[in-house]
Amino acid sequence: MPVKTIGVLGLGVFGSSIAKELSEFNCDIIAVDIDLDNIERIEPYVTQAVQGNITDLNFLRGIGLENCDVVVVATGTSLEASVLAIMNCKKLGIHSIIAKAKNKSFMEVLYEIGATKVIRPEKEAGARVAKNFLRRHITDIVDLDEDYAVIEFKPPVRWIGKTFEVLDLRQRYEINIIGIRKTGQKRMDVSFSPDYHIEEGIILVGIAESKVFERYDYLNKLK
Repeated sequence: MPVKTIGVLGLGVFGSSIAKELSEFNCDIIAVDIDLDNIERIEPYVTQAVQGNITDLNFLRGIGLENCDVVVVATGTSLEASVLAIMNCKKLGIHSIIAKAKNKSFMEVLYEIGATKVIRPEKEAGARVAKNFLRRHITDIVDLDEDYAVIEFKPPVRWIGKTFEVLDLRQRYEINIIGIRKTGQKRMDVSFSPDYHIEEGIILVGIAESKVFERYDYLNKLK
């Protein structure tokens, strides 16, 4: 995988968390903030940490922001600063711009002026916590796009001993099973047959429309 260059504009809690997380992977990170304390705090984790004004186009051009594959506008609290930063990114030819918004009104404005994706961290974090409370069988979800995901889940007790052919999961729950693995193991078996009898202590891996399958799980309708 080629090295990606990612810009993070604004180094509050949200921006700093993103920069630190990205530092664990094969990424070059350009981090920018007006506050010197924030710069000094993030400097050990990033390729380039620069103090400056993210609303200043010439400054952003001077630090090479146009070389970024993705820019995260992480300021969030000042709509004016976010708007100007996104406009600057557009002028620099950056195609993928992810922005933080503190409310729905901010989100609509940021999409309107060219953000590729807008995140409301508090709202999304709350939704994740709620979903974790509700999950009965799902152990992990990896989003493929806005609708579909790879879902790992424990088979309900009622499924044990039955075959995939009998359960007909594609028809009943709109999920395509692509693999089976033992709990606690990484290796996945993809060469199972329709007459495989589901055992205790396994994880099923499938592709499904995430909201649909999650609803089945939350309402305990995996029967």
